[in-house]
Amino acid sequence: MNSFTTQRQVPFTPEQMFDLVADVEKYPEFLPLCEALRVRQRSTDEEGRQVLVADMECGYKAIRERFTSRVTLNAEQRHILVEYIDGPFRRLENNWRFVESQQGCEVRFQIAYEFKSRMLQMLVGGLFDKAFRKFAEAFEQRAMRVYGGRARASKDEATPLMPLAEPSTGL
Repeated sequence: MNSFTTQRQVPFTPEQMFDLVADVEKYPEFLPLCEALRVRQRSTDEEGRQVLVADMECGYKAIRERFTSRVTLNAEQRHILVEYIDGPFRRLENNWRFVESQQGCEVRFQIAYEFKSRMLQMLVGGLFDKAFRKFAEAFEQRAMRVYGGRARASKDEATPLMPLAEPSTGL
C-alpha cells in the first residue's frame, strides 16, 4: 500500500480552502494528471453533508485511467473524505482537513492507494508519488488565482510545503 501525507500553511481561511477543494469540477483546469472530471450524482446524507459521486480521468502520455469515487463534503467539520468506488485501484482513500491558524489555514492532506494491477503500479506508481507532492502546491496556486487579495494574511506569510511523511509502500 502506498501512502502520502503532507500539511501546508496557507494565507486563506479554512472555509476558502474547503470551498476550493470541494469544487471538484474545476480540477482538470489545474490539478496534475487530472484530464477530466464529471459529477454523476449529488445528494445529502442523513447528517446533512453533501455527497458527490464523481468520475475522474487521469492521464500521462499514452496511459489513461478512469475511476469513480464518493466525495463526502463536511463543511461544518472542514473535512473532505474521498472513497474509492470503481476503477484501476484495489484501494484509494484520501482525506482533507482545514484547520484555522494564526497565518490563515493549515491544510492537511493524506492519501493511501493500491493498484489492482502490479503492471500498472510499476508503470505509473512513481508518477503518482510525484503528482501527490505537487497537489498541495497546485491547490495553493489555485487559491492565489481565485482569492488573490481576499486572503486572510499576506501572501508572504505562507510557508513552503512541509511533508509529514514520505510516500511509503506499506502501512
